[in-house]
Amino acid sequence: MFYYTSFTDKLTFFQKVRSLDIWLILCIIILGIVGAVAMYSSDGGEFSYHTRNHIVRFAVFFIMMIGFSFITIKFWHSIGYFFYFVVILMLFYASWYGITASGSQRWINLYFINLQPSELMKIGVIIFFAKYYHRMQINNVNKIKNLLIPIIVLIIPIALVLTQPDLGTSILIAFSGLIVIWLSGVNIKYFVYFALGLIVSTPFVISFLKPYQKLRILAFFDPDKDPLGAGYQIIQSKIAVGSGGLNGKGFLKGTQSYLEFLPEKHTDFIFTLFSEEFGFVGSVSLLLVYSIMIFRIISIGSIARSFFARLYCYGFASAIFVYIVVNMSMVLGLLPIVGSPLPIMSYGGSSMLATMLGLSIVMSAKIYSHQVIN
Repeated sequence: MFYYTSFTDKLTFFQKVRSLDIWLILCIIILGIVGAVAMYSSDGGEFSYHTRNHIVRFAVFFIMMIGFSFITIKFWHSIGYFFYFVVILMLFYASWYGITASGSQRWINLYFINLQPSELMKIGVIIFFAKYYHRMQINNVNKIKNLLIPIIVLIIPIALVLTQPDLGTSILIAFSGLIVIWLSGVNIKYFVYFALGLIVSTPFVISFLKPYQKLRILAFFDPDKDPLGAGYQIIQSKIAVGSGGLNGKGFLKGTQSYLEFLPEKHTDFIFTLFSEEFGFVGSVSLLLVYSIMIFRIISIGSIARSFFARLYCYGFASAIFVYIVVNMSMVLGLLPIVGSPLPIMSYGGSSMLATMLGLSIVMSAKIYSHQVIN
């Protein structure tokens, strides 16, 4: 498994630096700055707890991303399975001995950070499947025995995350894995069968949901039925976004945020705060930055000589797109609230760590795009 663990290659340090994708780095920095500005606003215009932590984490993880980018793409391929199994063990540990908060047991205390392993699993399933399908011939992809392993690999972490409980993250892990399976060439009929099975089993699945999860789904269809309870967050979020208008109310002038109508605005609802203050123009500009970032990740994948790097980049770009769509649809009331952070911008060390780690592998694919993995 560790056949390609050598870090030595013919590139000099300066050649590696010059090979970094400047546009991708620029997008990451812009999102980091915008996130810090939004966090400052969420703290009431004070350089307080959330703002300080967010800036420190971004700085540390950004440096980590650059450092990890210099690691050869062959190394990331070699540890694909190992990384997945380590995160699986962390999920087991979190479920049994993890930190409990707000009724969920999903964090591991590492002293310098409360790590949420489920966030790392979003990357784990992508790198696992990219390695799994790397050497597989296209005519073997749809064989039953080759379909069972990905299903098992995907079901195990989803089941563990659901027990924590964390429905939103389990859904995003499922999307991350299914995207790579789709890109590998699996026949569309299997996805149709899966969709039909999901529809048929929906009533059965709902019966196992926690009461608050059922309330969130009901609130999505009719938030006004419980305006001060389950529907409160959705109602206030849509009011905040709508009140932003074309140009927004201005920095530090968002009434929904400052008058504390919008709870948890620094986490999954950071886009709501941003949209209220900077309006439609600011929101479109933010989407443009995310679009450029996704486009650059896809472009890096297209020039990679190894199928592993190409499949990983395409899978990660698609996953980032899904995370953004789910988060923004959630705060706009187009999807139920499932707890999906906005990449880089939302407050949360585990989410940012996973995103930066994923981006470092993408950057490694850019620097070592000439490398062929046998």
